[in-house]
Amino acid sequence: MTSLRRRLTGRLRSARRSPYPVTVRRGLRVPMDDGVDLVADLYLPRGPVEPPLPTVVIRSPYGRHGSLTDAPALAGEGFTVLVQSCRGTGGSGGTFRPQLDEQRDGMATHRWVRRQQWFTGTVATYGESYLGYTQWAVAGRMCRDDPANAPDALCLNVTMADFGAVTWTNGVFSLGGSLGWSRLMALRGMRGALVRARLARRPDRKLAEAVDVLPLSHGDTAVAGHPIGWYQDWLAHEQLTDDYWTRQSHTASVPDVTAPVYMATGWYDMFLPWQLRTYAQLVAAGRPPRLTIGPWGHRTDQSPFLAESIAFLKEHFAGVPAGRPAPVRAFLTGARQWHDLPAWPPPGTAVRRWYLHRSGLLDPARPGGGGTRYTYDPDRPTPALGGPGLGPSCGPVDNSAHERRTDLVVFRSPPLEHAVVLAGEPIARVRFRSTAASADVFVRICDVHPDGRSMSVCDGIRRIGGVGAAVADPRPGEDGFVELDVPLWPAYHRFAAGHRIAVQVSSGAHPRYARNPGTGEPAATATTTVRAQQEISHDGAHPSAIDLPVWT
Repeated sequence: MTSLRRRLTGRLRSARRSPYPVTVRRGLRVPMDDGVDLVADLYLPRGPVEPPLPTVVIRSPYGRHGSLTDAPALAGEGFTVLVQSCRGTGGSGGTFRPQLDEQRDGMATHRWVRRQQWFTGTVATYGESYLGYTQWAVAGRMCRDDPANAPDALCLNVTMADFGAVTWTNGVFSLGGSLGWSRLMALRGMRGALVRARLARRPDRKLAEAVDVLPLSHGDTAVAGHPIGWYQDWLAHEQLTDDYWTRQSHTASVPDVTAPVYMATGWYDMFLPWQLRTYAQLVAAGRPPRLTIGPWGHRTDQSPFLAESIAFLKEHFAGVPAGRPAPVRAFLTGARQWHDLPAWPPPGTAVRRWYLHRSGLLDPARPGGGGTRYTYDPDRPTPALGGPGLGPSCGPVDNSAHERRTDLVVFRSPPLEHAVVLAGEPIARVRFRSTAASADVFVRICDVHPDGRSMSVCDGIRRIGGVGAAVADPRPGEDGFVELDVPLWPAYHRFAAGHRIAVQVSSGAHPRYARNPGTGEPAATATTTVRAQQEISHDGAHPSAIDLPVWT
């Protein structure tokens, strides 16, 4: 049975077990402030619901089907649910411009909902990925400027408040996710839904060919047969300080959210670092959310998001205890255990610095100097292996064969005498230089088992010398080395006694991230490639190291 069918079957079974039969009114027209109508479906539980539960607003660019929105299951639990297609999608008027119209359309929708006869008195928002972004787009702004119409609770899964930050990750274009999502969105409608489901089950040949196209600005034509407007915009705006990106970022308004928040995510989700940073923003504002982090990626059948959202909302609005012993519930990879924690990262976490040695050793002792070199060839880019992404197959991957490549280097600790638990966001501090005008530094942590398997834990990337990274580039020293901080994905992982910690350093993970041609030209138009000699320094006042947040 396919993942999509399993998910749909699970939702239908949940709906059958639900206490309320459901009536659906389809094709409601919701007027926007500019005169455009957006189409919505309304799910109504039949029979009195006491005490009244909130009206749930879900805004989606993927259609209004119950298997993608959870609307039937939510309504079956007593929630009135409005599922609306975003502008330019699912029969709604206007043109779909990802992210750009969600704040104004979302605010108009919330005001409209509160004027309807079926409105239950409070509003909750719900959804994952882009459906979560539509929640961030309105929540902080309305809590600050229009509290009478603001949402009363948010349920957010595998999402973030600023999609620009993941599109250009530390100056590097997230090619696989950006081009893959653009291809799928170009196949909208019923045929598109079937095509999307089919592509999710098998390799996408067109996409596999398109990610190798240079310049990058020709990739959308290669994959879809025509230019895709937003994809061209993403490439043309390489700097996240451009107005194009800042006006669709809602990170600054996160602390303005006064409504209770539940969020779920996975250790292998592409949005994980930014979702945990929004969690930290709310904690700093004195409004810590309820948080679940599990052993999954962006798309999964394992997430308890639906069940935990229902419990969260019923606890807040109906006084039904959720039975949750702690605010944070996190899965410890490497030990395969769920832990209930008071906060994330857990109290008692401290940074431990491990140095990269010329000999290939990873050790807390300072290195004796020297350098480690490797060659990066953008015409034969270092391939991506696992890591976070949009697909359903995210998770730990054995890197033992990958680590024998000559375009990366590996540093390994001795076998651990005692278990080490990583709990937080590691930061690699690499003293680095390149013969190319621009270069990427990709760092990955692996758990090396006694049998030789080197299983991926987390990774991260950063560019120097690129258009988008120039503002944050460190200044090189007289010897040409820069001291570069590379943040890695957050992790909660136990390295067992007898295992070793490995740190890989390379200059790419293609096509998850677009290859760096090396010239420093704009990413959208660059076609010339430069073979580069890369060097990691183990010398100086700040030799290359990695800071590991260790839970004791």
